[in-house]
Amino acid sequence: MAASEETPVQMADPATIVLGVIGADCHAVGNKILEHVFRGAGFNVVNLGVMVSQEEFIAAAIETNAQAIVVSSLYGHGEIDCRGFRESCIEAGIQDILLYVGGNLVVGKTDFAAVEKIFRDMGFDRVFPPGTDPLDGVASLRKDLAGGSASHA
Repeated sequence: MAASEETPVQMADPATIVLGVIGADCHAVGNKILEHVFRGAGFNVVNLGVMVSQEEFIAAAIETNAQAIVVSSLYGHGEIDCRGFRESCIEAGIQDILLYVGGNLVVGKTDFAAVEKIFRDMGFDRVFPPGTDPLDGVASLRKDLAGGSASHA
């Protein structure tokens, strides 16, 4: 029965995601792991690498007709780098794209519930803490693409 639940994403025309590390962050290892896991799960992955601007994410999403943008940040400045991201997507005409963000998103020790609220209020559909199993992101994306519970703030 579990295999049938995965059928919507495992189709001839796989969903496309744009993946990258935002801002001046150059942490590449986690980005490559995410690419490997999402690609292995059947997604078409457009990996922009590290030090990616919002504009580059959005341009790639438009060019590839992506269904989701997956933003990673480990250097603690994700809150600054991601401000206005949803608004920029709306202005570019991709208001319905799924926006995911994860990693060490703020400087200092902040309760994850507070971090999640900040990013949800910025319009991100899913927010993942440091150390999240990449398969949790895959499961969330499958659910959201199938009309699951994520919604823009």
